[in-house]
Amino acid sequence: MILSDSKIKQKLASWELEVISNWWYDINEQVWPASLDFRLGTTFKIYRKSRQTVIDSRTWFDKEHIETITLVDWDKFVLHPGDFVLWVTMEKIKIPYDLVARCEWRSSLGRLWVIIHSTAWFVDPGFEGTITLEMTNINELPIALYVGMRIWQFAFETIDGIVENTYDKRKGSKYMNQVLPEESRITSDLY
Repeated sequence: MILSDSKIKQKLASWELEVISNWWYDINEQVWPASLDFRLGTTFKIYRKSRQTVIDSRTWFDKEHIETITLVDWDKFVLHPGDFVLWVTMEKIKIPYDLVARCEWRSSLGRLWVIIHSTAWFVDPGFEGTITLEMTNINELPIALYVGMRIWQFAFETIDGIVENTYDKRKGSKYMNQVLPEESRITSDLY
């Protein structure tokens, strides 16, 4: 079952669900009828296409083709058509063992033709860290995005039964405690 706004607020108030932000605001203002909004953080990674002819999943650890950029509050970034960036959320989240989170981009951005997480939209119980947003502009026009804008929403679902292998205890939990946007760590899956 998906948690309602009152259940989300209850879990936030009791610290069963932890959300920490580097901005001072009331997290309850980000709660909607059945979701919790997150904001666009200050740091993102963009790919230098001119330095790479192909992304090889076996040698992905070579980071020469990735540039990390940090902005300040309310700075603007222009996402050009076809561009792909990895952007971190402003908020850090800790998912309790009895919940999973489903992540979706806000429809207001989808209506501008910005796609966020066309694949990676699920957060396991026990995960802790910021969320890396995989963003692509499929519009024909550039789109201006701003640090601090509400961009992402989490819906929380309860789990039936006891989870024995939570994300924080699982061997190979590649993205646990991430702070910056993290590029793919698929190379650890291949060996």
